[in-house]
Amino acid sequence: MENIINTVRNWLITAQGVFSGFGILDALDVIFVAVILYLIVVQIRRTQSLQIMKGVLIVILCYLGVNLLDLRVSQSIFRISMSNLLLIVVILFNNEFRSFISRVGQVKFSNLRMFGNFANREQEMVNTINATVRACESMSEDRIGSLIVFQRKAHLGDLEHTGVPIDAITTTEMLLSIFFPDFALHDGAIIIRDGKIVAARCVVPLKTDREVSEKVGTRHRAAMEATRGCDAIAVVTSEETGIISIAENGELFRGITDAELREKLMLYLLEEDAEKPIATKFRKIFKGGKKNG
Repeated sequence: MENIINTVRNWLITAQGVFSGFGILDALDVIFVAVILYLIVVQIRRTQSLQIMKGVLIVILCYLGVNLLDLRVSQSIFRISMSNLLLIVVILFNNEFRSFISRVGQVKFSNLRMFGNFANREQEMVNTINATVRACESMSEDRIGSLIVFQRKAHLGDLEHTGVPIDAITTTEMLLSIFFPDFALHDGAIIIRDGKIVAARCVVPLKTDREVSEKVGTRHRAAMEATRGCDAIAVVTSEETGIISIAENGELFRGITDAELREKLMLYLLEEDAEKPIATKFRKIFKGGKKNG
């Protein structure tokens, strides 16, 4: 017990010595490091790199265990790997680094999230949802095929880079123009992020090993694939039937009415509890749709 008390006392004395010379520059240093760590955590949450981080943590634990047990052959292998650790990290997180640097370059100091007007951003998202619903209603009536992917927190990988970059406010007229059959960008998917159309004519790679219904067309398969393994939401209008569908986590729900589409998008894109598994909530509140795929 006395040893524990002495250890605590020594730690407090050391801490006092550290903080006794703590000045303004030190405070700025701590704040800077905290901001960097916060941005890294946000980027990890926005992307699908959490599983990679778990894998890296497991490798580090194995490395510590090998050193603890003094396994010489394994130590040699780990030393070779660790000498190229920086290169390995860059390769593993290539998309994440590119996305992070891109976002840093696009930051407008007048529109930082921590100082921005949350009410205005929410209203912009409501306007985006209303514009999407009106456009889907019109395209459904005219039997115009469309695929709209809403990016949420998880990054969509290289999907955005397969299309044509666009930086436009989401309006009904803009959506109808893009998906107009004679327009050059009508094929493929459009990506909406933070209420803006960021890319059009994006090509979603289809997996041939997926088991889906024979009634599902190419757009619906692309919607299922674009949302598989991430939190994105995809809205599809069928060129053949005019049916509106929603895809989430690789699952397709068909036969959505205009009112249901607005309700679901409001729920998924605005509500705080939207981070819960959407398919689970869908099964609880979904009435008119039919799951497919």
